[in-house]
Amino acid sequence: MRNIQKTMLASTFLSILVVSSISSAEEFTGNIGVYSKYVLRGLTTPASESDRAVLQGGLDYGHDSGFYAGWWASSLDYTYSADSSSTTGNGFENDFYLGFAGALGETASYDLGLIQYYYLDVDDSNLTEFKFGLGAGPISAEMYYLLNDGWWGNKGDAYFSVGYETELPKNFTFSATAGFYRYEDADNNKLCAPAPAGCGITTKKSGFRHVDLSLSHPIGNTGADVSFRYVIGGKNRGDVDQDNTMVLGISYNFDL
Repeated sequence: MRNIQKTMLASTFLSILVVSSISSAEEFTGNIGVYSKYVLRGLTTPASESDRAVLQGGLDYGHDSGFYAGWWASSLDYTYSADSSSTTGNGFENDFYLGFAGALGETASYDLGLIQYYYLDVDDSNLTEFKFGLGAGPISAEMYYLLNDGWWGNKGDAYFSVGYETELPKNFTFSATAGFYRYEDADNNKLCAPAPAGCGITTKKSGFRHVDLSLSHPIGNTGADVSFRYVIGGKNRGDVDQDNTMVLGISYNFDL
């Protein structure tokens, strides 16, 4: 039954995308990219989401009313089986999201939405996050709140980020993001597996997670961009220091 419910949820998101694209095709866009590794919110130790090259991409729909919906996906260099605790293999991440975004006055903006994570070959990870964001000029702030328990988090975990982006000479773009976490420390049985719930994996209430410094530039007139991201690691929920790392990427955005 759980697998059927997951499939129905994924189908609902895809249906929204398809129907919306038919009525407003000019607002349907896509993106695809290749990156040297996949680092999620500063996590590098004991491992990133993928320490090898990954393929990532997605589809997005936006309406003049402010409604948006989309799908984003990434290859992974691990799997997880709750029965054996094995992490060897190649999983796949799907993020389905929808929400509303718009202006607040003449200079500010807001973003309110939900994200459903759906993984292939990774057990107990299909979690849901609530998202709230504010922006003003080149500065943005976001909060993500986890709504259920799973292998990678406890219900109530909250991730906060502050970002800055600016154009530089010669068509370069610079951005910086700082991320922080507030952890719910009542570790659930899926995060603790194979130990029972409350096993004590989470030893911090909150803390600095990472700083990302990024530089990107168009590749001639191809429509593609090359990017360099340097990740300064903080600590994870178990108070383990995260290694600094670099991520190189080539991406392409397109209209449909």
